[in-house]
Amino acid sequence: MKETDSTRMKQHYSKRDYKAYLYLLPWLFGFFALQLYPFIMSFIYSFNDYTVGGKMNFVGLGNYIQLMTKDRDFWNSLKVTILFALYTVPGKVILALLVAMFLNRNIRGINLIRTVYYIPSLFGGSIAVALLWRLMFMDNGIIVTALSHLGLKNVTFLGSPRLALPTITALEVWQFGSSMVMLLAALKNVPKELYEAADIDGANKFVEFFHITLPQISPILFFALLNQMIQELQNFTTPYTITNGGPRKATNVLGILLYKQGFSYFKMGYASAISWVEFTIILLFTLVLFGTSKFWVHYADET
Repeated sequence: MKETDSTRMKQHYSKRDYKAYLYLLPWLFGFFALQLYPFIMSFIYSFNDYTVGGKMNFVGLGNYIQLMTKDRDFWNSLKVTILFALYTVPGKVILALLVAMFLNRNIRGINLIRTVYYIPSLFGGSIAVALLWRLMFMDNGIIVTALSHLGLKNVTFLGSPRLALPTITALEVWQFGSSMVMLLAALKNVPKELYEAADIDGANKFVEFFHITLPQISPILFFALLNQMIQELQNFTTPYTITNGGPRKATNVLGILLYKQGFSYFKMGYASAISWVEFTIILLFTLVLFGTSKFWVHYADET
């Protein structure tokens, strides 16, 4: 009787495991076919002179050497990408924190206000929003027209190498809603007893912010910085849609350079090398952020 029960139990669990794998099959297929396989093949392509439709010719580090020593566009794109991230990430996170602190109050209609502030992030990375931004800031757009009526004529946002990148950055900073929601949740979890004790000790709002608020929300702040940094270092949609890398390659981020090499010139091996350099840069920035986090990120279980 015992053997029969154990046999049935094994059969029962084996059937459940089989069904579980069936449920996991779509995800497993997507992971291996659409993520892991392209990841491995791009690494292989980066060491080959490979054009779409042609044969792979092994060149070793040739693509990387050419990228680092002969390709001026690469160094320009690297500079633009880092500047784009340095402009966007702090601006987006700081604005998200300020808005979250404003929304962390019990006032009438606060839920509606929070929803309105979050709506722009629902369209993050949207081509339609990027096109709308382009229409607003083009030479005959509503922004330039309004400035001309105020006496500020001949202002060119998207046609100026000096103003094009900040204009695109403004769109990314405007879409701060996802970070704002996380920081708002973190602010709501800060114990009120800490503020009450600080008030008894005579601390002002400035001291409370830097000695209570920031340390308490620092893990979420760290996550927001990390998430936004990774996103902006590989941003492609916004600069490509609005300026296509121009003017004079002032907004030609690494994502655009990679796209043009791979899908305009069909140099898939060279494009793969660019992608792995970009991946390495993102990894380095991530390691630096993790390395410095021990100096300013405070966790609840720390003694």
